[in-house]
Amino acid sequence: MKKLVAVSGIAAIAIIGGLAACKSSTPAAVSTAPAVLSSAPAANSAPAATSVPIAASTSAPAMTIAQQQAVDAAQGYLSVGLGFSQESLIQQLTSSAGNGFTQADAKFAVNYLNPNWDAQAVDAAKGYLQIGGFSRSSLIQQLTSTAGNGFTEAQAEYAVSKVGL
Repeated sequence: MKKLVAVSGIAAIAIIGGLAACKSSTPAAVSTAPAVLSSAPAANSAPAATSVPIAASTSAPAMTIAQQQAVDAAQGYLSVGLGFSQESLIQQLTSSAGNGFTQADAKFAVNYLNPNWDAQAVDAAKGYLQIGGFSRSSLIQQLTSTAGNGFTEAQAEYAVSKVGL
């Protein structure tokens, strides 16, 4: 009876062995490996190398490293609460002043996360109201402008209604 020990050296060997066995370099396989190793019962568990590809293929789609990085960056921007439209988030992710991701990786990240754009528009509207000086129509214009946020008219209308203008 073999007991798995979560010591850094043994865990590293098991992870490397598991990755070599499944011939996968996807972040899903890497991030799933420690959970499989640490939570599997020692007596009845299958070897980690066998568990990793199964868990990776059923829990999340395989991503390239660039796609995972784009997802992480997009998640960070969305969590700040400033309110990004789909257009402005892709622009931020692809801009050389932003993250410099490819258009394909940025679109993958946005589609993968599938944020609530209405809620993002509300966050943006709240931020503008804190600055002050916006009428209903000027706030809608700011939210929909390509120089502003790039929300759709419907998203801007929703946001303005939610913030009470």
